[in-house]
Amino acid sequence: MSEILLKAENVSLGFGGVKALSDVSFDIVKGEIRAIIGPNGAGKSSMLNCINGFYQPSAGRIVYKGVERNAMRPHAAAAGGIARTFQNIALFKGMSTLDNIMTGRLLKMKRGFFWQCLHWGPARAEEIAHREFVERIIDFLEIQAIRKTPVGRLPYGLQKRVELGRALAAEPELLLLDEPMAGMNLEEKEDMCRFILDVNEEFGTTIALIEHDMGVVMDISDRVVVLEYGRKIADGTPDAVKADKRVIDAYLGVAHE
Repeated sequence: MSEILLKAENVSLGFGGVKALSDVSFDIVKGEIRAIIGPNGAGKSSMLNCINGFYQPSAGRIVYKGVERNAMRPHAAAAGGIARTFQNIALFKGMSTLDNIMTGRLLKMKRGFFWQCLHWGPARAEEIAHREFVERIIDFLEIQAIRKTPVGRLPYGLQKRVELGRALAAEPELLLLDEPMAGMNLEEKEDMCRFILDVNEEFGTTIALIEHDMGVVMDISDRVVVLEYGRKIADGTPDAVKADKRVIDAYLGVAHE
């Protein structure tokens, strides 16, 4: 049987009188690529924010690795193996590619502030080990040429790749990608698709992604959950979802007989 890594059960989220999510249930199986799709305002990003602890559901529950979470915060989610990228790039623009990706290793650093200030002995050895790990990510993402370049000078597509690298530096069990290909041209999308598939296959990382490009979703996803106005309207394989009339009407355009 497939191992369920995360399960959302009857999750609801409201902001005043506005319902962002209403009674949404789905699961994420370990090792899969799980897509979350729907029109703008469907509640997709709100769902990711509930998963990584930025929002707390007003009803329902989220079970991660068999344990029901109670008011988990983003830092606790990160420590538990959940990393994410953002719809709007959230990098340190004045820092280099290498240093941005190094920030993803902060939770892995065990030496205290005193040792880090001295930058000697065990602290120095630890930083060297972390830098070696980050260099492997840089090689994996094929961004060696920009490793020392401030990310604010990079084109949009490369900034997205750096943000993916920072998330990978945390060695996540569950990687949340919020529109990783938004604003990219065709070549950049093809590269990002390849990296997402490689992360899933080579690292064994479970991935949940939000994406509007239906061609990408159908090509790389194992299963798809569809939201509309905060409610789940479909859940299944890409082929099953693509043929669902509710999805066609709500997201792909009204079906024509």
